[in-house]
Amino acid sequence: MELTINGEQREFREGLSVSGLVERLTMIPGRIAIQLNHEILPREEWPRTILNTGDRLEIVHFVGGG
Repeated sequence: MELTINGEQREFREGLSVSGLVERLTMIPGRIAIQLNHEILPREEWPRTILNTGDRLEIVHFVGGG
């Protein structure tokens, strides 16, 4: 299946959840926010949200500093 992540098209297996995608991309869940098809997706919905071909995701990393 083809997804667009932060403007880049990528291929993944069918039936992948948002949680599975985060794991596959080796991201730390507590340090990111995800927008799926122009809607912020609450973290508690990640495991049950199955991605589909053509979905568009924006993933934002939180960075500490001062």
